[in-house]
Amino acid sequence: QFAVAGPPSGHPPGHPPLEVFTTRPDTLFGVTFMVLAPEHPLVAAITTPSQKKPVTDYVRRTLAKSEVDRKAALDKTGVFTGAHALHPLTGAQLPIWISDYVLMDYGSGAIMAVPGHDDRDFTFATQFSLPIVRVVEGGDLPFTNDGKLVASEFLNGLGKSEAISRMIQELERRGLGARHVQYKLRDWLFSRQRYWGEPFPMVHMSDGSLKAVPLDELPVTLPPVADYEPSEKGEPPLARAVDWVNYKNMGWRETDTMPGSAGSSWYFLRYTDSHNESEPFAFSAQKYWLPVDLYVGGPEHTVGHLLYARFWQKVLFDAGLVSHDEPFQKLIHQGMVLGSDGEKMSKSRGNTVDPDEVREQQGADALRLYLCFMGPTDKDKPWATKNIEGVRRFLERFWRLVVDDSGKVMATDGTVPGELQKLLHRTIKKVTEDIECMSFNTAVSAMMILVNEMYRLNARPREVLKTLAQLLAPLGPHLAEEVWELLGGSGFVSLATWPTYDPALIAEDTVTVAVQVNGKTRGTISLAPQAGEPAALEAALALHPVRQALGEKSPQKVIYKAGKIINLISS
Repeated sequence: QFAVAGPPSGHPPGHPPLEVFTTRPDTLFGVTFMVLAPEHPLVAAITTPSQKKPVTDYVRRTLAKSEVDRKAALDKTGVFTGAHALHPLTGAQLPIWISDYVLMDYGSGAIMAVPGHDDRDFTFATQFSLPIVRVVEGGDLPFTNDGKLVASEFLNGLGKSEAISRMIQELERRGLGARHVQYKLRDWLFSRQRYWGEPFPMVHMSDGSLKAVPLDELPVTLPPVADYEPSEKGEPPLARAVDWVNYKNMGWRETDTMPGSAGSSWYFLRYTDSHNESEPFAFSAQKYWLPVDLYVGGPEHTVGHLLYARFWQKVLFDAGLVSHDEPFQKLIHQGMVLGSDGEKMSKSRGNTVDPDEVREQQGADALRLYLCFMGPTDKDKPWATKNIEGVRRFLERFWRLVVDDSGKVMATDGTVPGELQKLLHRTIKKVTEDIECMSFNTAVSAMMILVNEMYRLNARPREVLKTLAQLLAPLGPHLAEEVWELLGGSGFVSLATWPTYDPALIAEDTVTVAVQVNGKTRGTISLAPQAGEPAALEAALALHPVRQALGEKSPQKVIYKAGKIINLISS
C-alpha cells in the first residue's frame, strides 16, 4: 500500500492508499514513480486543479482506444496527476502518473514503477525524464534478469527468491502489504453470431422464460440455410431458418451458436467412441483410452485451446461423466523453424523455405531427418540449407554400407566384432530413450556415430544394418523400408518388433577414477567398474605424481568412492 501524500489543494483529505499488485516485491526500493490506469477510480480524486484538464483530456482519449491498441502501442504516453504517493518503507515522495500501458484488469489497475528493472517502466521513465535506480546487480539497465539485491537496505546481497520472501514478511509485519495470488481470468464469451458452430439447445418461451429442449431432442443440429450472412436486420445467420427458429409455436430457438472452443474442448473424448449414436461417448470407452499420453502444441495453442479443454474436462469429471480429472498427461511446446536469418519466417522478410522444393532437391527422408536433427524439440531453430545436405550425406553413407554402386548387397553374415556389438547396443539404448523423450536430434547423432564406426572398422554386419534400419524407421521411413527389404527383413520395418539392448553389452569395460592426495588432484587411473578399494589404492600408488606428493610417507587414511575418486590422506 502506498499512501497518497497530503491532500491536493481543493480536495478533501482522507484518500485511501494506492493498492498495488506486483510479482517483484523484492524491487520495492527501486520504485521511483507510480502509474495508474486512466480508468482508475482514484484518478479524479487525487488530480490537482492545475492538472485537471490534461488528465481529463488524456482519460477521454484513452477510453476511445481498444485494449489491443493500448497493448500494441510502442510509444509510451502519459500525464502527471500532480499528486504524490509515499514510499511505504522510505517515505520518499513518488509522482503519480496515468498511462494507457497500465490496464484496469491487471492487479488493481496501479503499478509501482521500477524503471531500472522493467522494460516498459524504463521506456516511460526515459521519455518523461523520471529517476531510474538500480537495485539488482547485473548488466546494463534495464536489467530484467535475476541477481543479487543492492541499495535495498535489509535485502542487500540476497537473491530474488529469498528477497521476495523477506520483503513480504516485512510488509506484513508493518501492515503495509500481504501475499496475494492474482489470477488472469476473464469472462468467457461463449456465443457467436455465425452459422458454423453448435446450436444452443435453448428456447426463448413466449412468456419470457428460457428453457432447455427435452433430452430426447438432443443433439440440436444446424438447419440448412441458403445464405450464411447475417439477416437484413443484423441477426445471426440461423435467424434465416424461420421454420427451425419457430419452436412448436411456443417460442423461438436461440440463434447464436457456440464458439469453436466448444467442440474442440472434447473432441478427444468423442474419438474414443466416434460411432456411438446414443451418447457422446461410453464411459467405458473413455476410461480405456484416456487420458491423452502426450500433447504437442505451442504456447498459443495452450491458451487458445487446451485451457478450455482442461476446464471442460473438469466439469465433466465433477458431473461423473468421465473418469479422469486431467485430459492430458504431458504437454510439449514445439519450437519454431526460423528463417536462415534467425527471424520468424514471413513472405515480407523473404526468408521463407518451400518444403516441397527441399523435398525435391534433398529427398523426403533428408527433410524429415533434418527437422529432427536441427536442435531440441522445444527450442526455436534457424534453417540452414548446408546442414540438411550433411544429413542427406549421412543417409547416403548408410545406403553405401548396404549396397555398392551396382546395387549389390554388401552386408555380411557371421559374428559381429565385439567393439561394434557394444556400440550397437549402446545406440539401441540411446535412440530408444531419446525418441521416448522426444530428443530426436541426439537420436540422429547416435545413429551417425554408429555409421561412422562401421566405416572405421570397414564392417557391414547384416545384424547391425538391419537394426539400424529399425532405429531409423520412425525418422527416415523410406530409406529404412528399402534397406530392410534388401537385407531380408520380414514384412515392413515399421511393423517389426522394436530392438532391445543387452545391459551386459552396454556396461563400460573401465572407468576413469580421479586420484587426490590431501584433496589435490594428482592424476587419474583406469579401473574395472567393480574394482574395490585395494585395487584402486594399488593403482593410485603406482602413479609418479602421487609418490612424489606422499614422499616417504604412507597414507594414513583412504577415501574411495567406487568408480569416481580416491583421496589419500597423509599428515
